[in-house]
Amino acid sequence: MMMWIFDQLLPAIDPRIGALVASFSLASLAVAGAAVEKAQSVPRVTEFKLKNGLQVLVIPDHRAPVVTQMIWYRVGAADEPRGSSGIAHFLEHLMFKGTDLIPAAQFSKIVARNGGEDNAFTNHDVTAYFQRVAKDRLPTVMEMEADRMANLRLTEEDVATERDVILEERRSRVDNDPGSILQEQMMAALYVKHPYGIPIIGWEHEIAALDRDDALSFYRRFYAPNNAILVIAGDVEPDEVKRLAEATYGQLASNKGVNGRARPQEPPHSAPVKVTLEDPRAGRITVQRYYLAPSYASAPPGEAEALDLLMRIAATGPVSKIYKSLVVEGRKAANAGGWYSDSGLDSGRLGFYAVAAEGVSAEELDQGIDAVIERLHTDGVTQQELDRARASYIAEFVYTSDSQSRMARHYGWRLATGMTVADVEQWPDRLKRVTVEDIRAAARKYLVDNNSVSGYLLPAPGQASSMGGKRANAPANKGKS
Repeated sequence: MMMWIFDQLLPAIDPRIGALVASFSLASLAVAGAAVEKAQSVPRVTEFKLKNGLQVLVIPDHRAPVVTQMIWYRVGAADEPRGSSGIAHFLEHLMFKGTDLIPAAQFSKIVARNGGEDNAFTNHDVTAYFQRVAKDRLPTVMEMEADRMANLRLTEEDVATERDVILEERRSRVDNDPGSILQEQMMAALYVKHPYGIPIIGWEHEIAALDRDDALSFYRRFYAPNNAILVIAGDVEPDEVKRLAEATYGQLASNKGVNGRARPQEPPHSAPVKVTLEDPRAGRITVQRYYLAPSYASAPPGEAEALDLLMRIAATGPVSKIYKSLVVEGRKAANAGGWYSDSGLDSGRLGFYAVAAEGVSAEELDQGIDAVIERLHTDGVTQQELDRARASYIAEFVYTSDSQSRMARHYGWRLATGMTVADVEQWPDRLKRVTVEDIRAAARKYLVDNNSVSGYLLPAPGQASSMGGKRANAPANKGKS
């Protein structure tokens, strides 16, 4: 039932919609911008804080008598003690075991009996739990969530059983998937010091050693109202939510032991890295490229917006530069694209990928990606490409605003990683200020070899290691000056 996700904030829109939106003209941008400005003219979010430090956001949406509750903890896999990788995700599972008031393994069943649905997820920077229920059931789920914030009860059997579940999850999602193995090894190479290089689910040998004391110690250190954000979106009013929050979460004591995050930071990189995995289970040859880059939370003003639009132009959808270059024109790839991982507390990543066409080698794909990057350095993007990408993105923002659960996730994630409501609300305006010169400057600054890791997934015969095949940490020779 648990949902383990890595670091995508906004779900991708349907490719057909993306292709349609990509054709927007300047007039389309004006229409989308007007919609955003109209939405921003009325305060969307009410924010307040309880005496125990719990931050609360209310996003009213009265179109249906439904409410989404999300509780965000400012803790994730990057905050784990050394040698205890996976404990944040493990605790997420254990939070469903029960309290003195809620019988073991009954939390989700109670939500379901009340006609609702619930789930949870763990990221490097956040852990979140949510329920979607009819409005009149909101007091029930608020009481339940507040209860397990302070009163989790775990037995040795609970821990042993769930540890086996996590180990099986790792085997099925990572060890049995060559693409996931490659991603794990590329992340470890990209982050040589920062804990973003450690998988969220954990290393197998460290998961196997996790025990009840590890779980409760992590719980007591990070799970407290003064380290959490409550987001309520739906058919509610702020005064109503404040009354319910004070009656439930407000009865909990703050934790003076919560003292912020202390993480080792990534040093400057001096050479590109290449990771090669040969695995008979792989399908077509695939090449990936990661670059270190700042996130929205860590970037200098304007840079994250420029990177966002850069990757939308360079790597998103069938009109992107990499798709047109490698798939349509060069016919070297069956598919190609990329993304900007923008939601980290300390940093983000830029990513490109290409899946080889028949008879094309990994080296040819790698050179094709290099050529796209080089043209971004020299030619940048056109004003027309920028206008189209911006129109598409602002339209997507409008679509996101139409979903109470997505808005709860959007605001909660940004605030849990150190940003503010104002940062979220002003994003469309900041996007409108990005110029073609800003985008080329961002490409030249961050799409550089020294900040990169390239990964080759090769469907070669032979026995592959379950933890990563062949890995070469020497600089990759790409034939660049």
